[in-house]
Amino acid sequence: MNVPSLQSSSPHSVHDAPLQSSGIYLEHQAARESNARSYPRGLPLALASASGIHVKDTDGRSYIDCLAGAGALALGHNHPRVKEALVRALAQDLPMQTLDLTTPVKHRFIDDLIALLPPRFAERARIQFCGPTGADAIEAALKLVKTATGRRSVLAFRGAYHGMTHGALALTGSRGPKEPIAGLMPDVHFLPYPYAYRCPFGVGGAESGRVASTFVERLLDDPNSGIVAPAALVVEPVQGEGGVIPAPLPWLQEIRRITRERGIPLIVDEVQSGLGRTGAMFAFEHADVVPDVLVLSKAIGGGLPMSVVIYDKELDRWAPGAHAGTFRGNQLAMAAGIATIEVVREQRLDRHAGAMGERLREHLLAVQGRSRCIGEVRGRGLMVGAEIVDREREADGVGAHPPAPAKARLIQSEALRRGLIVELGGRSDCVVRFLPPLIVTAEQVDSIATIFDEAVRAAEQAS
Repeated sequence: MNVPSLQSSSPHSVHDAPLQSSGIYLEHQAARESNARSYPRGLPLALASASGIHVKDTDGRSYIDCLAGAGALALGHNHPRVKEALVRALAQDLPMQTLDLTTPVKHRFIDDLIALLPPRFAERARIQFCGPTGADAIEAALKLVKTATGRRSVLAFRGAYHGMTHGALALTGSRGPKEPIAGLMPDVHFLPYPYAYRCPFGVGGAESGRVASTFVERLLDDPNSGIVAPAALVVEPVQGEGGVIPAPLPWLQEIRRITRERGIPLIVDEVQSGLGRTGAMFAFEHADVVPDVLVLSKAIGGGLPMSVVIYDKELDRWAPGAHAGTFRGNQLAMAAGIATIEVVREQRLDRHAGAMGERLREHLLAVQGRSRCIGEVRGRGLMVGAEIVDREREADGVGAHPPAPAKARLIQSEALRRGLIVELGGRSDCVVRFLPPLIVTAEQVDSIATIFDEAVRAAEQAS
């Protein structure tokens, strides 16, 4: 395939190179990059610049970004405080990578991050810096609990997403990426997650959570369950990639009680939900529970690569070097993380996210009332989803219509044409997901909802 070559940039600055049309960049990407690339398939964009909640492509078109680095950009693109922190770090000749050697910046980052935790967790907390992705922190958390307990089984949930590395993928519910890969981590057992709209028990509503927690407790107490004593139970307080499914708070409280009474470490994955996104600093706080292990990434690095595991000191039984990685000492990410934490705290962006999320859900519920294809609107804070369904086909026993993935893709495409970037997730990729930066304003939320409404109308008219 002949691809037009992109002009080489000047040795002084990449910005000296004239921009090409988006089509040329996309053609070049398709010819050169791996078949595993994912986002460009639904969002064919070549981005040139970004500020706040907006991005601009190389053709000069502007978009509202409700993907925001899959939730990594809590303050949006190029926030002034984050840029100032990075410029200051570079001007001071801050070492860029330090492995796990300490620095004043690392010391400050740890203090600021631990201070966000509930006091009963913070006072017993230990922290492990991991490789730059949330998946590596999941791997570290698994090694931690297996070392501390001497056990091997791990409990996870249907619909879960914990990453694409070997152990993390074994914990992930989606079968697609797992089917070609032999020999994933063994002894992973999947439990039903309380997904009221598509209730795994066929009861629906609030009863779904009660039945789900009873199921877990009886499974663990059954000597013939086939599952040996678990090393951990891993849960997302809000399943993100799984379709924006918030865990019912009473269910999460029951899961904490069940695991505590049986001496099973509870790992809470807040890679996407942490640092204010759900209307609290951490999503587990809505249920007033404390995990044994907390996995964080994305927003805590201010948009730069960073992941950590924070855990109860009772589990700190692994040997020196038990988990390592060259880039766990990313000082620029720590500097950006300090700035991000400061802004989130000063501006109470956790509360703001709660209010803006409620505003967005109200708008989407109104769209649902006018449409024929939205089965449910749900979320917590600024993790919001609208499940796209086929209402022409019969609903199941609890009122859920079959998923409509083609309609969801069309809505995503129509939204993009109108200047709104949204991602798809959930079963059959039929959930339109909204993850705007936490700085989004009420007026911008209104614009997001208006564009989505137009996209839904256009998709319905086309079918």
